[in-house]
This record gives sequence, C-alpha cells and structure tokens, in this order.
Amino acid sequence: MKIVFKTTNIKLTEKFKNFLEEKINSLEKFAKDFFGEKYWNGFFGKGKPKIEAWVEIAKLPKHKKGKVFYAECQMHFPNKSIRAESTKESLEAAIDEMKDELKRQIIQYKKKILTQYEKGAKIAKKKLKSSKF
Repeated sequence: MKIVFKTTNIKLTEKFKNFLEEKINSLEKFAKDFFGEKYWNGFFGKGKPKIEAWVEIAKLPKHKKGKVFYAECQMHFPNKSIRAESTKESLEAAIDEMKDELKRQIIQYKKKILTQYEKGAKIAKKKLKSSKF
C-alpha cells in the first residue's frame, strides 16, 4: 500500500509517521481478501490492485481553547474511494477516530458487494430451476 503524507502547521516526526503507518496498514487486513491479490488473480486475472492512502494531519491555528488537531485520510481502492476525517484535542485521538471510521466504511462496502453477489446468485439459481432442459 502506498501512503502519502501531508502536514499543515505541524512537523511530522518519525514517531508519528510510524504511528500513522501502523494505523493505516492495519486497515489493509480488512480489505485484503476483498481487494487483495488472491481475489483479483483468482477471479479477474488482473494481478494485485494498487491501494493508495492520502493522509493529511494539521494543527488548527485559530482555536480559542487549547490545541486542536485535524486528521483526514482518503483511501483509493479499485473502483472505490473512501474518506474519513476527525478533529480532536490530541493527535493520537484524531488518528484513532479516523481509522475507526475508515474501518467501518470498508466493512460496510464489503457487505454491500457480497450481498449484491449473493442476490445475483439466487436469481441465477432460480432461473436454472425454472428452465426445462
């Protein structure tokens, strides 16, 4: 997975970069079977798709009380893009909330596609049963 970082009003240290990479790469396991090499090679024969994540981290400057951090991530899968953002008082909390929202969206999309596949299979089975040879 390719991860692109953008920061605004904050310096990205190696610690936070590793923390972000760990959080974003943990999402790959939810999409692995669905968007991964096994699924695409076995079904479509096109090879492993390119998954990209664009992450933006910012410290919002015009706030009356304390520090406020902003985290946003856009993940691009084959034929699908998802986006999540979060604003919290700590950078770690903003990143965790953003990751949880991305995870929820990936799981929701997987369920939607699998439901469509099962629905199509039921229709095909019904047509095969009703047709006489």
